[in-house]
Amino acid sequence: MTTQSLIHPTAVIEAGAIIGANVKIGAYCVIGPNVKIGDHVELKSHVVVDGHTSIGDGTIVWPFASLGSAPQDLKFKGEKSVLIIGKNNKIREHVTMNPGTEGDKMRTVVGDNCLFMMASHVAHDCVVGNNVILANNATLAGHVEVGDFSIIGGLAAVHQFVRIGPFAMIGGMSGVEHDVIPFGLVKGERAQLAGLNYVGLERRGFSKDQIQLLMKAFKKLFDGNGTLAERTEQVANDFGSEQAVMRMIDFIREREGRSVLQPKAA
Repeated sequence: MTTQSLIHPTAVIEAGAIIGANVKIGAYCVIGPNVKIGDHVELKSHVVVDGHTSIGDGTIVWPFASLGSAPQDLKFKGEKSVLIIGKNNKIREHVTMNPGTEGDKMRTVVGDNCLFMMASHVAHDCVVGNNVILANNATLAGHVEVGDFSIIGGLAAVHQFVRIGPFAMIGGMSGVEHDVIPFGLVKGERAQLAGLNYVGLERRGFSKDQIQLLMKAFKKLFDGNGTLAERTEQVANDFGSEQAVMRMIDFIREREGRSVLQPKAA
């Protein structure tokens, strides 16, 4: 523990914990013995960090968050799995994140520059990319993958093993049971693919030409004749030189055995 860090006298930091430089740990925080906290991290107050958990530089954690406690999985037997949280994240009140399990990758990973709003949840063995937002009470079940710049709306729930592609937008109160393509816009109580995330694409600097190409590819992919596998190959042939389109195609090809969310039939 460095002398530059500011530790409130009511905080409990167990022997073995590693605390970086210029860290602020507020009142009544509890830090377990296998925790590693990077430089310039701030734990506001009443934060619990347990298990084999590491928190990257510059991350801020608000009161009553619980990070690294045992997974909510009856198969968990105390294995030394880990939770890795990246840099410059904002983790708001009552957020929960659990480490991995031996049933999968033994680790849960959160990228950099993410915002986890109040009471959002990241379950065991999830992999969350960079610049992701989980709104209030958004929930990721176990083994979920979320791509960079995706947004999960308030009260949305993502089923276990589902993949959310980069730049996707999941509407509030949606139940997501199948994989979501990159750039996809999803909404509905039992979520359906509602198009592309146009607003998100514009905000992230995609040009009008790129968005129009994505729209054309999307229409062929989901409105054309034949099976999805056949349409996927046709779109790959037609738009093979377009990097953004191929991100959707590669995403679908990566796990051909899993269902992909599609637009609601007319």
